[in-house]
Amino acid sequence: MTDDADAATRRRDRRLALARAFVDNVPHNHALGLVVEGLADRTARFRLPYAAKLVGNPETGVLHGGAITALLDACCGAAVFAALPQLQPIATLDLRIDYLRPAEPGKDVWAEATCHHMSKHVAFVRAVAEHADGGAPIATAAGTFMIATKLGTVAPRGGGA
Repeated sequence: MTDDADAATRRRDRRLALARAFVDNVPHNHALGLVVEGLADRTARFRLPYAAKLVGNPETGVLHGGAITALLDACCGAAVFAALPQLQPIATLDLRIDYLRPAEPGKDVWAEATCHHMSKHVAFVRAVAEHADGGAPIATAAGTFMIATKLGTVAPRGGGA
């Protein structure tokens, strides 16, 4: 491998480890059982394992929409981390989710997110949640994330103090 390829591999591996730490150390993500399945340039892939504790309707066994929302939010955030030239804090500004159909009982839900544009302070992401068989999507998402500047501070607007 060339030095550039070695550096890219180390960077990818470091970011994948950080994404997994993000899931493991954020109590909500950990409680949901989110799994980081992959991280590439500008893209993240997560899995939400089916669990009875996440069911929103006991009569049907369908997962609660909040669990799908959390999956998409975490996956979108990881895609932003994958797109950043250097790691820095981010925060969800807006996340629009269109629920297209219920998740099927007993099946894991997969999400894939791509950061398709970045300005100086905002990243734009699109995502889809579906089952592993790649059938019709369960939900789609469009999100914006604030990108922090030095040491996690946001750049002042309008030259204020």
